[in-house]
Amino acid sequence: MLLNSIDGLRVVFVGGKGGVGKTTVASSLAVAHALKGQRVLVVSTDPAHNLGHLWDREVGDAPEKLTAFTDGDASGGLVDGMEIDPKATLERHLASVERMMRRMLPERMRPHAQRHLALAREAPGSFESAVLERVADAVALGTEEYDLVVFDTAPTGHTLRLLTLPAQLTTWTESLLKNRDRSERYSAAMRSIAGASGADPAAEADAELRRTLIRRRDRFENLREVVTDRSRTGFLVVFTPERMPVAETLELAESLKAINVPLAALVANRRSPSDAGQLLKDRRDAEDSQVERVRLMLPDIPLSELPLMPGELVGRQALTDFARLLS
Repeated sequence: MLLNSIDGLRVVFVGGKGGVGKTTVASSLAVAHALKGQRVLVVSTDPAHNLGHLWDREVGDAPEKLTAFTDGDASGGLVDGMEIDPKATLERHLASVERMMRRMLPERMRPHAQRHLALAREAPGSFESAVLERVADAVALGTEEYDLVVFDTAPTGHTLRLLTLPAQLTTWTESLLKNRDRSERYSAAMRSIAGASGADPAAEADAELRRTLIRRRDRFENLREVVTDRSRTGFLVVFTPERMPVAETLELAESLKAINVPLAALVANRRSPSDAGQLLKDRRDAEDSQVERVRLMLPDIPLSELPLMPGELVGRQALTDFARLLS
């Protein structure tokens, strides 16, 4: 049932409260699709980065092969993974800005610009913007080279902030471009009045900055279009059937609706068995009321239930076994 809920999508965000099993569900979804012969990229945006621990291997800031299937219907199916490193992304971005400044600014202005860069490194929102850059890259890479890209996201608040940024940054960049247009028209008029001719370094610098801003605007606009397109993208909320995770799930559903991000499915994870003693039976009964609460509040969203598993779900075989429960 869960796989049917996201059938045909190219981008899936897996979110929810911290500790509910998002990484396990995201990786199991990837394996389930790989078992059908698809190429899947799993991307962790969570600073805690549990993806590598779950697969019991090192996972870096670029796609690395986690597993591949070569038998039967799964022939050609694979799962690649990456963990977004916002600090490394931010450093690369600032280094690029610094190189641009060295080409564009006169010597006397460079120390002042360097101080601004140092402040930008610690400015609020810098890390979120860096993560968003990599999310945009991953969406572009995933839709070009993979059949599906699955995002294992950070806990709810961080993810909601991230999903609102594309529209905000697109608007902000449009404003900067308009300001550059006015500035360029003024500079051209002044050069004409002064009778200047030949190459103008300031005009060349303006043109380079404009090209950079346009690339940035187009990247975030493309990301915004993908994230809000229900034919390509869906958000899957994982929760454990307890009062606090359920409350956060319902709030998240409302927030996603407000920013036009399509909610594709719900997953009640770690459901206690009803036939393994009185303690777990009582717990199951309590869980039932929370699951029913979600069904009543979100009746149009498919809801799947996944069992509490014995032991730890770590490594390829455990994830493959768990993935077979998703169909």
